[in-house]
Amino acid sequence: MAATVPWHTSSHDLRVELARAVPKERLKELHRVSGWRHAAVVARQAVVLAAAAYVVLAHGDRWWAWVPATVVIGSVVFSFLHLLHEVVHRTVFASRRSRGNRVLGLVYASLGGLSATQFERWHLDHHDQLGTADLDPKRAHLTPKVVRRWFKALYATPALFPIYFRAAARASAAYPADVRARIRRERLVTTALHVGVATALWTTLGPAAAWKLHLLPVLAVFPVLFTVNRLGQHYDVKPSDPAAWGTLMATSPWLWDRLFLWTNYHLEHHYFPRVPMYRLPALRRALEPFFRARGIRPRSYAGLLWDWFVRNRAPHTDWAA
Repeated sequence: MAATVPWHTSSHDLRVELARAVPKERLKELHRVSGWRHAAVVARQAVVLAAAAYVVLAHGDRWWAWVPATVVIGSVVFSFLHLLHEVVHRTVFASRRSRGNRVLGLVYASLGGLSATQFERWHLDHHDQLGTADLDPKRAHLTPKVVRRWFKALYATPALFPIYFRAAARASAAYPADVRARIRRERLVTTALHVGVATALWTTLGPAAAWKLHLLPVLAVFPVLFTVNRLGQHYDVKPSDPAAWGTLMATSPWLWDRLFLWTNYHLEHHYFPRVPMYRLPALRRALEPFFRARGIRPRSYAGLLWDWFVRNRAPHTDWAA
């Protein structure tokens, strides 16, 4: 990508083209927010979490039962960040100023292990400064600077947490003092919540249950999902074309759509960030002619993993070159 020209400056012509690619009325419909649809997604995640926890408790002595159940629990924990992402873009309530945004943001961030304030500031800066090497916080502070397989692999281990919080600290150093203080308070609450959950499980159900129900989902499953999900965002790109500053992913309604709550449509999301997550597949279908005309081809997560770890490609470059 360009090193100094942000998205909002580089994408003017692209945004004009995108406005022509999707009919105005269709685009208006795609932006329609439904609190009930969001609530249904949350309810589904709660049911999945309860079912997986039941499997662990009922069949904790059978690895072929508790291992996949633990993975599912980890995926639900990770999904709270996708739900927080919806709050950040104000696609939960019809009113963008609803007080419910703050409440839900705190809940989702705490369950997902982050500060709501940090995530919102970080993510909106990422949208505004996409295309820059020093102002986009994700690229400047979190993207691996060491292009070595062993270092990349650290992101899929518990080492992700010190890596992420170090990156977040660097990004927040430039925030106003009151914002930094709010971030610290939110992190303390989040940390206390997860320590409390782990302690309660350990003391009431035993160490094995605590590991299977909480520690492994958070420490082992979460980093892997984070790594895979992030590969489908801005690592394989075309620096010369702002339309391809994100990675177009192959559609997978029964796997990735459910596992990542439609955040696998990341390029489409950057085009129209106010489209709710559950309408992104429809947006993708509407944009198919645009992608074909621009020669933007979809990637699979398996292909990205091969390029990232086996071919050891550098981030934010064209992996087809």
